[in-house]
Amino acid sequence: MTQTSATQQRSEQASDKDAIRPFHVNVPGAELTELRRRINATKWPDRETVPDQSQGVQLATIQALAQYWGTEYDWRKVEAKLNALPQFITEIDGLDIHFIHVRSKHENALPLIVTHGWPGSIIEQMKIIGPLTNPTAHGGSASDAFHLVIPSMPGYGFSGRPTTTGWDGPHIARAWVVLMKRLGYRKFVAQGGDWGAVITEQMGLLAPPELLGIHTNMPGVFPADIDKAAFSGAPAAWEQPQLFSEEVRAGFRSLRKSFLGEKAGRAEREVA
Repeated sequence: MTQTSATQQRSEQASDKDAIRPFHVNVPGAELTELRRRINATKWPDRETVPDQSQGVQLATIQALAQYWGTEYDWRKVEAKLNALPQFITEIDGLDIHFIHVRSKHENALPLIVTHGWPGSIIEQMKIIGPLTNPTAHGGSASDAFHLVIPSMPGYGFSGRPTTTGWDGPHIARAWVVLMKRLGYRKFVAQGGDWGAVITEQMGLLAPPELLGIHTNMPGVFPADIDKAAFSGAPAAWEQPQLFSEEVRAGFRSLRKSFLGEKAGRAEREVA
């Protein structure tokens, strides 16, 4: 093989890996049937011993949720909504990344990459596509428009599952920059919530010249030592008097109580 042909072959291989391939969702009916069978075959524990949620989400709530997923949820309806959107897959660092890419009809729209959280998926972001890409149809102006890129994180949805360690927040942040540049965007912004916020913040720390700014709805505001204590099993950081005043600690306790109640209530609303 000559040097010229070898160089050409490497170039073609690189081009294949950089290819952006159209994607269409089509889950086999047998898989849906098997999923419903497994849900309906759930072996339930005994009922809680209290009449409230102090022992966790109540059995009746979980059973109602399982019944909804096992008999009422219409995946084909969701599948049709997904397939009505432009979806693609491209390989980055050896892993297939799935994403929705909707360009605005408005000139000078700002490219925006939006990252979902955990547990979650791109389905959460489908409701923002219309207002952000076509703001004039939703009471906004053309200057409010965005070109939207909504990727599935590695291991989520239709993206590939990593077979080795290393796909952490900074790695995904770097991959998102590669994705946006591969789509032809030389200037863009980023947004994320939950794990998407972590990745978006890592993009900010990476500070690529193409990134104009970030927005998160779960900002990392705690100092590193407090964050470490919260995840170590140590006494709750907000209960440590050397770190916070009693007024601040009382506020944290109130927020925690409200948050736990909201989590339980959310499960009930999902089946209401």
